[in-house]
Amino acid sequence: MPETIRILLADDHKLVRAGIHRLLATEAGFDVVGEAADGEEAVLQARLLEPDVILLDLQMPRKTGIEAIGEITCANPQARILVLTTFSEEAKIFAAIKAGALGYLLKEARLSELLQAIRDVYAGEYALHPAVARKLIYELKQPLSAVSLAEPLSEREDQVLRLVAQGLSNQTIANHLAIRERTVSTHVSNILGKLHLANRTQATLYALKQGLITLEQVQI
Repeated sequence: MPETIRILLADDHKLVRAGIHRLLATEAGFDVVGEAADGEEAVLQARLLEPDVILLDLQMPRKTGIEAIGEITCANPQARILVLTTFSEEAKIFAAIKAGALGYLLKEARLSELLQAIRDVYAGEYALHPAVARKLIYELKQPLSAVSLAEPLSEREDQVLRLVAQGLSNQTIANHLAIRERTVSTHVSNILGKLHLANRTQATLYALKQGLITLEQVQI
């Protein structure tokens, strides 16, 4: 039997939640295990249900989506969050990514795109709407701000950084390097700490701007 992806829906519009829930219920391999009507409830449900993927809107009462993402990823750095929203402004895109979202999809996306984005985020890979990806590429072309290293990366950490920046999951990296997934997780934490970065997406931006990988190597 194929693995079922457990999903938490967070959106303040009941009809939107109902519509997405109904659509996912018709697809094999997807199970909506909970819903949240605001950001505060999303944080609580994420902690209680420990879903595989959190499908989250940005504009919500009590806590915004950005605030919820930050709290969820602070409590669980491995949380996989896919933003599903109508907002395509650069400020919101980068705020969501910096807060820890792994994917950013616009509500105009087709069902097939939503399903694939959920699968990608579940696998620990990036999932970006084409319009969002274009804006991300534009950001990558901007001058690199200085990054102060507390200490240089080790050879192994440099290897892991390059693979993380390609959008590979910890398990895939572990298989590639013939090491344990827990060891990869430790390396990732060390890399983020040394580079003063908040998450894997920022690490990807850093690697691209430093020329450690090319944009064609990033799985988005």
